[in-house]
Amino acid sequence: MSEVYATRRSRLRDHFTAAGTAAALVTRPANVRYLAAAAPRGCALLLGRREDLLVCACPPDDRVGDGRPDESLRLYVLPPNGARAGGDAAVGAAELAVGQDADSLAVEEHHLTVARHRAISSVAPALRLTDLGGAVEQLRVVKDEEEISCLRIGAEIADQALGELLESILVGRTERHLALELERRLVDHGADGPAFPTSVATGPHSGRRGHRPTDRRVEEGDFLTVCLGAAYRGYRCEIGRTFVIGTSPADWQVELYDLVFSAQRAGREALAPGAACSDVDRAARHVLDSAGYAEALSPLTGHGVGLEIDEDPQLAPSAMGKLDACVPVTVEPGVHLPGRGGVRIDDTLVVRPEADGGPELLTITTKELLAL
Repeated sequence: MSEVYATRRSRLRDHFTAAGTAAALVTRPANVRYLAAAAPRGCALLLGRREDLLVCACPPDDRVGDGRPDESLRLYVLPPNGARAGGDAAVGAAELAVGQDADSLAVEEHHLTVARHRAISSVAPALRLTDLGGAVEQLRVVKDEEEISCLRIGAEIADQALGELLESILVGRTERHLALELERRLVDHGADGPAFPTSVATGPHSGRRGHRPTDRRVEEGDFLTVCLGAAYRGYRCEIGRTFVIGTSPADWQVELYDLVFSAQRAGREALAPGAACSDVDRAARHVLDSAGYAEALSPLTGHGVGLEIDEDPQLAPSAMGKLDACVPVTVEPGVHLPGRGGVRIDDTLVVRPEADGGPELLTITTKELLAL
């Protein structure tokens, strides 16, 4: 795999050298991991004039899910005493860039704090600092098949954890308890951990995007919305489903569920290489908007996933750009009615051309409205 990471670093080097910058400093953890195979706590990656270095304030440990650094990349641990860097890997990396005769350094201004930016300028005043911008994030949008394989395994783990929960007794248990059980099951089945805080929403809470579980207990007749994801080798997927508890669904629940299901299907079917991100959002949003739910809709229909759970592209009305093949995204329309509850249906898919069968669905738990 070393050649994969070397190629990624080479592509980034082409970007910043074309802009007239001698070296680059990458500090955002997901970006470091993308380029170096690992992102030990507090590290920074220097793409120098003569050598690329993974700079750490202390020797990395073997944390689960952190990964192992690319073997072709030299690990540099800052000296424990007397370093002007003060134990900050980013500042230390800037000093090392000067030692490699760099006269300019591209930094991730969107990630560096003002204090760290000032510290870099202080220890390396001769360096001309430029903005690397979102160059690494843009490289990360299109995934290779190894990355997609990690997402696929994560989706299988999430499906398995959710399926086991649905076989248990739910009435009387709290949202918080169910969320903790789901996260335990993710780890039991091989995940690094949850991809994001698990959301379990019942009754009037159901259908809320990003609902934080409370001590409300599941009751018969409730809508139950569950949104969870597994992190596997750093890659994060997402699945969301809505069910009815303990009894046949009421007419309004069936009607609302069918509408959200139709919207989610429209969004999934709109995924294709070359499709405008805003058009995918529009396909899903139109179904619910036409039914009178415009004010109850989320600001976006979906988003990219990968080393972070919320990446580019964004599927939203004002989104710019078009989809490429091998881009994993979520499609997750939902409606929440205050005081009553609502529905969310969320899948992770990979954009594929029609010749390859169209969008690849990674999360396969049934979307039938089940009464549990």
